[in-house]
Amino acid sequence: MPAPRKPAARPPGPAAPPSHVWYASYGSNMHIARLLHYVTGGRPPGGARSHPGCRDRTPPERSVPVVLPGAVYFATESVVWTGGRGFYDPAVPGPAFARAHLITAGQFSDIAAQEMYREPGEDLDLTGAITVGRAELGPGRYETLVCPGTLDGVPVLTFTAPWRMTDVPPRKPSAPYVQHLAAGLAETGAWEPAEIAAYLGRCPGAAGEWTAEEVLALIDPD
Repeated sequence: MPAPRKPAARPPGPAAPPSHVWYASYGSNMHIARLLHYVTGGRPPGGARSHPGCRDRTPPERSVPVVLPGAVYFATESVVWTGGRGFYDPAVPGPAFARAHLITAGQFSDIAAQEMYREPGEDLDLTGAITVGRAELGPGRYETLVCPGTLDGVPVLTFTAPWRMTDVPPRKPSAPYVQHLAAGLAETGAWEPAEIAAYLGRCPGAAGEWTAEEVLALIDPD
């Protein structure tokens, strides 16, 4: 069973433009099959729209389980899953379970653009987020980049909302969404089903709405 990794601190000083980054997904893109629809294009099962894909359609070089500082919480309304969407707030107690995919900086830019409902094809300036840990590219729900550290000297990047967890009311995530997140975490082999169920059941928005036992039943109906 692989042990989850923790990002190391960002090096001081201005960052150089990276060739590769670790894209840390804490939501549905933890699941490799779904992530590949953002990379190669197409509509994932149950998806509301088709994705154009990345300019470079090469699958991630590696994917590893990670534990990020901060917490995942559920808020607003997902048009795909219904119920609350997953967001990441690095400033509140956690931890946050995630899966980091090693991809090119251009692929990260294209995946981020698709999450922002923009057309992929333009390289984002990632140096601000890597240098100071955070960069707001726009007001949208996934238009804020966060760099919680590095793995093997390569920046770890994810995207989330510009607001803080306490700025929005929590919202219960739907059963299909919770089940999908659990499947993505289970794919890593780093956590037992009971650990995954306990983790998802205590994330704000799910806490008080989903018990660990109910989440576990979604993971293993038998």
